[in-house]
Amino acid sequence: MSNSNLSKWTVELIAALLILLFVYTASSKLLDFGNFKALLRQSPIIKNEAMLASWVLPLIEIAVSIFLFIPHTRKIGFRLSFILLSLFTTYVFYMIMFVPKLPCSCGGVISSFTWKQHAYFNLSITLLAGIGLWLYNRNKLFIAINRASRTPV
Repeated sequence: MSNSNLSKWTVELIAALLILLFVYTASSKLLDFGNFKALLRQSPIIKNEAMLASWVLPLIEIAVSIFLFIPHTRKIGFRLSFILLSLFTTYVFYMIMFVPKLPCSCGGVISSFTWKQHAYFNLSITLLAGIGLWLYNRNKLFIAINRASRTPV
């Protein structure tokens, strides 16, 4: 397998893992919506916007999954994944520093993590999203075209 093929396969694998993560957490939040919303109401950062956040967060996760799934929008999906995971990771570190007793509202198995486990997990997944974006960009060939002659330069 050539480096190019390995790199493309790795991008596909990372995209698939991120899709699974986002679809899993979004569906967990929506299936246990009452509990998810109640936990958001306890968060000092989100409490005033818990109702809005309880709908918007899972919908964003699903939208990012769709962007990652469609090859033509995958770059946007990787960028949004990296941004979203960076925000989630920042939130986790805030919770560790200021509200460590509050349970996690992430949904599914992830909600059983301690805040520190969650921080390590989020940092790893954020790094993975960054690697996916980097590899995706590296795999794309850029060909400059001379405007006058319409030939590659």
